[in-house]
Amino acid sequence: MVKPVMAVILAGGEGERLSILSSVRAKPAVPFGGKYRIIDFTLSNCVNSGIQHVMVLTQYNPRSLNDHIGLGRPWDLDRNTGGVKLLQPYVKRGRVAEWYRGTADAVLQNFNVIEHDAGDTVLVLAGDHIYKMDYTPFIAAHRRHRADVTIAVRRVPLSEASRMGILAMDEQDRVIEWQEKPKQPKSDLASMGVYVFSRRALRRFLSEDRTDFGANIVPAMLEAGARVFGYRFDGYWQDVGTIQSYWEANMALLEDNPELDLYDREWLIHTRSEERAPAKVGPTAQVHRSLISHGCVINGTVVNSVLSPGVRVDVGAVVRDSILMFDTVVRSGAVVDRAILDKEVTVGQGALVGDGPDFDTPNKGEPGRLNTGITVIGKQSVVPRGARLGRNVKVGYQVRSSDFKARTVKSGGTIERRPAKAGEDDEEGVVGR
Repeated sequence: MVKPVMAVILAGGEGERLSILSSVRAKPAVPFGGKYRIIDFTLSNCVNSGIQHVMVLTQYNPRSLNDHIGLGRPWDLDRNTGGVKLLQPYVKRGRVAEWYRGTADAVLQNFNVIEHDAGDTVLVLAGDHIYKMDYTPFIAAHRRHRADVTIAVRRVPLSEASRMGILAMDEQDRVIEWQEKPKQPKSDLASMGVYVFSRRALRRFLSEDRTDFGANIVPAMLEAGARVFGYRFDGYWQDVGTIQSYWEANMALLEDNPELDLYDREWLIHTRSEERAPAKVGPTAQVHRSLISHGCVINGTVVNSVLSPGVRVDVGAVVRDSILMFDTVVRSGAVVDRAILDKEVTVGQGALVGDGPDFDTPNKGEPGRLNTGITVIGKQSVVPRGARLGRNVKVGYQVRSSDFKARTVKSGGTIERRPAKAGEDDEEGVVGR
């Protein structure tokens, strides 16, 4: 009898391009679509595909991710046989302590666990993509070809191809050429970072000097004449690796017929969800084309926005084209426009977040990340009453009202937390006190 397939989810990524959103958590733990986290989609794909042996490899700021997954109960992975395992880097005798050096190195360092639990087939999955995929036909194609590795591939815009693994396949779907993040891509057929390996081939090609699947393992397998195949996937898939792509993917959920259907009862996206009261829309509220999660209290105006559980929008406040995460508060008269507010942010009375037409002035500290007009506010920060924040502004983690030297922050500016002086306090009150 063949043992069950094991899924190994790589969830240790820092996600630097998500700016302040991934500074206090791993990228897979970043909230998405109101009530979910990014990793929920990969975990749900596993359980919806009948895969009950799941290993999650964490590394960077793992606490939020560990707390979210826990014993795996929301995904029915709290099992005596199979279930979910959370593994972090650890010190081995005779080896200098170090973090995982790449995707393949993460699997290599935990291969003893994989060999103990896995059958003949190992799925290696990215935990930081948004997609819906049934792995059953993917695995079936791998076994049908008697492949050493099968790579899930899809067509992408050529403008994005240079940051991915690009490949060519013959008529039998065998991979005949591979380029890892080429400056001049030869095709638009890209790896999704989703692989299915035979355990024997995985054992053979993992080594200390091959740290990454795309850069090292796949080229080595092709050079050695291994059976490397591609599997074409035409369903929904997004790498929400930048502030702009993250914002766009959330906004796309608001379309009349979104490509990612969160309401598909045949393919539920499971998540850890706190018990909260139903969302409440008050007599002065106006809500248009938005996702409003449970526990929200809306007395102002919300347009084309995604609100996580517990968000409060007070009378006269306006939220437009924005993403507001758990327990954020927008006080009366405030306006939030084309912005992303992390958890437990407070926007003071009459403040303007995302003010003015200057979309093109990039953030001075992060010009490569904040350059499309989106203002980002870090977790548990306070925007003081009457403040005016322009476009591409970054407000760091746990910033207080007293950290604002001026009430106007021009487009491209940054506000970070300063060390508190003795006796100093926030005029809005410390969040969570």
